Amino acid sequence: MNPGFTEVFHCTSRCVRRAFLCGWDPVSGRDYEHRREWIEDAVAELALYFGISVISSSVMSNHFHIILRTEPQWVASLSDAEVARRWLCLFPGPGGRRGHPPEPQAIEDLCLDTKKLALCRSRLSDISWFMRCLNEPIARRANAEDECTGRFWEGRFKCRRLDGDAAILACMIYIDLNPVRAGMATTPESSDFTSGQARIIASQARREIAMAPTDPTPAQQIAIEQAKKDAQRDQWLVPFASPKNEKGLEHTEKADQRHEANGSYAFLGSENASGLLSSMSLESYLELLDWTGRQIHAGKRGVIPAHLRPILERLDLQVDAWVDNVQNYDSLFRRLAATLSRLRELAGSLGRSWLHGHAGARRLYTQHA
Repeated sequence: MNPGFTEVFHCTSRCVRRAFLCGWDPVSGRDYEHRREWIEDAVAELALYFGISVISSSVMSNHFHIILRTEPQWVASLSDAEVARRWLCLFPGPGGRRGHPPEPQAIEDLCLDTKKLALCRSRLSDISWFMRCLNEPIARRANAEDECTGRFWEGRFKCRRLDGDAAILACMIYIDLNPVRAGMATTPESSDFTSGQARIIASQARREIAMAPTDPTPAQQIAIEQAKKDAQRDQWLVPFASPKNEKGLEHTEKADQRHEANGSYAFLGSENASGLLSSMSLESYLELLDWTGRQIHAGKRGVIPAHLRPILERLDLQVDAWVDNVQNYDSLFRRLAATLSRLRELAGSLGRSWLHGHAGARRLYTQHA
């Protein structure tokens, strides 16, 4: 990881024990479905404080996937007091509770300790610290529920860097379709606890709000209020397109609602400044996600719609092998997902002659040179 530059990573954590992380465990006969919400809520909370934006996620039975984008330049622009406030919300110290506003004196004391403050600032855009803050509390909570001790996760976490929009898009589709591939769902909208489902629900809700009558009946008003809640389902995710603003400084409605009593924190990734899928709209992404999911579920390969082909072609992706590549994406690359030319370039910059992933690059991308 290069601490000075914005980078995107695909991270995975897997449960080490035979008992399920989430869902119904046939071995123990216990239902752990509620733990999916633990993880999704924790990710959304951490997105409020870290200088790391969340692109995609999915919570499976014994593991979860998440795509994270570091924002070190944004973190560098924060005031000392803001860095201290965010850090103390994450690590409040003895007697404190995570997510609650720190005492003004605690903020002032941390600001005076310049060495520690600089370390805290760097950690706010560190993937390892984000994953630590996500995994450790979940492990403790699960161990307490299972009335046992010991390791809960298989190692720390696995991490793969995603270089470029094409690698990000393929990984996003792969993650959002994990429940479909596993036979847990038939379509993206029925894939619970995935970022794809959150985006679909929020998109549908925003359309319903736009078409709502100006003078609604009591029943319609109830439906409108529910649509307003659903429209916030994707607020913790990086949007595909939104009005330009100062990254992370405008408060979203959801952030204000959740933190009205304990200070205001905005979700990072509130604009598309670093070019996340800059050639693709949310509508196009959801269409591609839906079409790909239906091909995987049906087990047959149809012809990709004409209006979706140009998107993949612009990103230099193998259009005809798209579905197969999504299904096998996790095995295509190891620590870095990139084109063949980028793999060679990055290997040279690291003083190495070769990086793993050449076979994956030849399979995923059209251009191999």
